[in-house]
Amino acid sequence: MILESLLTQYNYVAVVALLGIGLYMIVESTNLVKKVIGLNVFQTGIFLLFITAAYVEGGAAPVLTNEAPYVSPLPHVLILTAIVVGVSLVAVALALIVRIYGAYGTLDEDVLREVRANE
Repeated sequence: MILESLLTQYNYVAVVALLGIGLYMIVESTNLVKKVIGLNVFQTGIFLLFITAAYVEGGAAPVLTNEAPYVSPLPHVLILTAIVVGVSLVAVALALIVRIYGAYGTLDEDVLREVRANE
């Protein structure tokens, strides 16, 4: 019963896996680049959750047809906006990481705390 449910709802299993992996990478890694990668994986899980939740079996775009059921374009527009924001976030984060590495010579969070405490 549970296995059959998991096989039919595999998108949600992928969402949980992506969210778990991303959260683990953000929390456990001390390397700043790995944290940014974890943030990207987490964002991908959120994107998949929104798109999966917006799926309508047999749905059509509400633009050119009069057939029901319709698929709401709002979740897709939100995800496109979130992708743009996510790419911008990654670009700014990586630029900051480059500056941090140039100033301190390391990307390890623990070493950065020690260096900042000694200043």
